[in-house]
Amino acid sequence: MSRYVITLCHGSSCMQKDSQKLRQAFEKELEKKKLSEKVKINLSGCLGMCSHGPIVIINPRYTVYGKVTENDIPELIESHIIKKEPFKRLAIEEDHLFNRFYRVFGDVKFFGKQMRIVLRNCGIIDPENMDDYLSVRGYEALAKVLTKMNPEDVIREVKKSGLRGRGGAGFPTGIKWELTAKENSDEKFVICNADEGDPGAFMDRSTIEGDPHTVIEGMIIGGYAVSSNKGVVYIRAEYPLAIKRLEKAIADARKEGFLGEHILGSNFSFDIEIRLGAGAFVCGEETALIHSIEGSRGMPRPRPPYPSVSGLFGKPTLINNVETWANIPVIILDGADWFSSIGIAKSKGTKVFALAGKIANTGLVEVPMGTTLRQIIYDIGGGIPNNKKFKAIQTGGPSGGCLPEKFLDTKIDYESLVAAGSIMGSGGMIVMDEDSCMVNIAKFFLEFTQNESCGKCTPCREGTKRMLEILTRITKGEGVDEDIVNLKRLGTMIKKASLCGLGQSAPNPVLSTINNFMEEYVEHIKEKKCRAGCCQGLFAYAITEKCIGCGVCKKVCPVAAITGEPRSKHKIDKNKCIKCGLCVKACKFEAIKKA
Repeated sequence: MSRYVITLCHGSSCMQKDSQKLRQAFEKELEKKKLSEKVKINLSGCLGMCSHGPIVIINPRYTVYGKVTENDIPELIESHIIKKEPFKRLAIEEDHLFNRFYRVFGDVKFFGKQMRIVLRNCGIIDPENMDDYLSVRGYEALAKVLTKMNPEDVIREVKKSGLRGRGGAGFPTGIKWELTAKENSDEKFVICNADEGDPGAFMDRSTIEGDPHTVIEGMIIGGYAVSSNKGVVYIRAEYPLAIKRLEKAIADARKEGFLGEHILGSNFSFDIEIRLGAGAFVCGEETALIHSIEGSRGMPRPRPPYPSVSGLFGKPTLINNVETWANIPVIILDGADWFSSIGIAKSKGTKVFALAGKIANTGLVEVPMGTTLRQIIYDIGGGIPNNKKFKAIQTGGPSGGCLPEKFLDTKIDYESLVAAGSIMGSGGMIVMDEDSCMVNIAKFFLEFTQNESCGKCTPCREGTKRMLEILTRITKGEGVDEDIVNLKRLGTMIKKASLCGLGQSAPNPVLSTINNFMEEYVEHIKEKKCRAGCCQGLFAYAITEKCIGCGVCKKVCPVAAITGEPRSKHKIDKNKCIKCGLCVKACKFEAIKKA
């Protein structure tokens, strides 16, 4: 029997950093040291510490090692396994990381304020090994439902839990299930919305990569509750690893009798198929998603009727996102009372967030509802790197709002974020520091939503385009006084008149930055100044007295805008300069600055 277990992260982030090569290197070194029989090597999904990848965990004396390379492996084995001492140079956290397989993590910095329910198995089990899932109570909830509960009991438990849809809107999950169950139809469908298109968001992808069976189990329970025999996972084709693991999990579940006819010997039958999306952001909206599955162009339609009444192929359809489905087995096993004890009054349970941007610990975190933005950024995220000042955080993806420092003590729940001028969304969080230009940030997100607009309704199609034109002018130094008024007017109109959630929320980044960072808009328009030096139309490069005349900047300039004699200070012709920044990168003496 193996005395040591080495777990290698095989999530997308670590795999991009060549974590695949580590397994062969470990096997080679273990064989060389004649330790192969004493050590077992496991693969896992994302533990969440993406900025420290590739991640390696060695047990016993549970120690997480980060940024491990092939060259580190001999020393790592020598220290941890032979000498029985943690390899301190690469160790991130050690001892007592997990108290129970899906409870609060121990007193360690990154996990101290987290509570992992959705991500309970990610980074722990091998997502391609069904026995691993079964060893952590996998499909126990399904067995409980099929043997001890009728559909009404299941819906009652989900309603009692207070779970709200984690896809962004926050609609009560139990009520959605109840509405679908009440419809009389010869056929019903269950859909998992895994079309995650927000910039910087990877919650659903990582959940499927790390624990696909929990999503499948949740969907089967949902099918039982609403009397559906057919499930569909709609996932974008840009997630090849998640698709591969989901396909294997579905095949394994069929083989073991958890999918297909007469599941676990019961009278209930249910099966799941995968449909790939082409990457249209608007297909995250449920009616557009349904059109895409049907083979039509992914465009939203007016509601009512809602999908619970008339959805896929005109049949009653239950749609939830990946995170919502992943909560269901836990609610059934541990009970609605336990689940509803987590969080706050109107927002129960936990929420998964993808931390990105100017923050020390980028990655995936899961916290109880009611945790503050400050706790996420500083206690879990490790604060702002390079001693920079925090400037803003955007929650809710490209349709969310940008919140300044005065909102750092805002609690993470649906109502509090809306009151602050943002939204929960699906869970993207992008942190910005003092080097970020909020006008340029608003332009970036509006470019995304304008490009992703399906074009069906005029307010979204034309309104976002006009807003983007104004922002582009402002960032070029061509803004005029009435631009701010026009942006507010257009934004308000688009929010009120657009057909679907994309258009209704697209102006949020612009309106929130105007409300919270008005001074930057005024500087751009009146003073023709970008304090962060991000907008190319509002700054110029100048060579300072530090210049020694080495001529390197002159050589790399693609438009011959730099002149000067050897060993004398050079000059930049502002009329020729295209502000590419190559000269700044080439100068070893930091003699070129923005003016």
